[in-house]
Amino acid sequence: MSNEPPREIYTHGHPAPVLQSHRWRTAENSAGYLLAQLSPGTTVLDIGCGPGTITADFARLVRPARVVGLDSSAEVVALAAADHRAENLTFRTGDVYELAEPNDAFDVVHAHQVLQHLGDPVRALVEMRRVCRPGGTVAVRDADYDAMVWWPDDPGLRRWLEVYRAVARANGGEPDAGRRLLAWFHAAGYTNVTASASTWCFATPEDRAWWAHTWARRISDSPLADRAVQIGVASRDDLAGCAAAWMRWADERDGYFITVHGEVLATV
Repeated sequence: MSNEPPREIYTHGHPAPVLQSHRWRTAENSAGYLLAQLSPGTTVLDIGCGPGTITADFARLVRPARVVGLDSSAEVVALAAADHRAENLTFRTGDVYELAEPNDAFDVVHAHQVLQHLGDPVRALVEMRRVCRPGGTVAVRDADYDAMVWWPDDPGLRRWLEVYRAVARANGGEPDAGRRLLAWFHAAGYTNVTASASTWCFATPEDRAWWAHTWARRISDSPLADRAVQIGVASRDDLAGCAAAWMRWADERDGYFITVHGEVLATV
């Protein structure tokens, strides 16, 4: 293993539609597989906390124990700190490959939608285990883009998925991370591991409108779109076509979208 950690590009960035999507996430809808491990007194490190909605839920569940939300973006850390205030909650910047925490510092180390963006997820898991106390839990959940399904079919949505996966890989990540989590944990040396899966489902008119608008904007006017054009994966006209497909899908009475996530709980 090289001493130098990889330096990836975060595919989504933090424009308004991405933050809107991330602020929708809660412990209930995004970390249900972990909730039984959380009780008052459980210390938590939340890696890749983004705007902090899941982190703040953790803080309420485990108070008075300390909860630390960590993200590589100083901008999003500042937003999280402004939006969520609690005596047991702290937000700060950090690097998952080199966590500024002592050994055995937390009862739970959690990462939601993080490993898919990393060039060396195994290295990150080794570092996450270092800061988790013996008997504690490392918990990871990641989407699997190639397992996402929708109806009705639309060539524009198929093109959206093709573009996203190409950009994510060009940025150093693995968009189909969900199916790989168990293998990455085993490669990192974990032995007491439980794998599961869960979904987000968008099928009501309100959910379709919200989900489609966030993705239409992200695929046409965001760092993701700029990167797609920069590396020659898509033209602006291609991306506009993808955005239009999302809005057609939102208007479909039978519109249905499932996002599949892999999950792992590992006892250290």
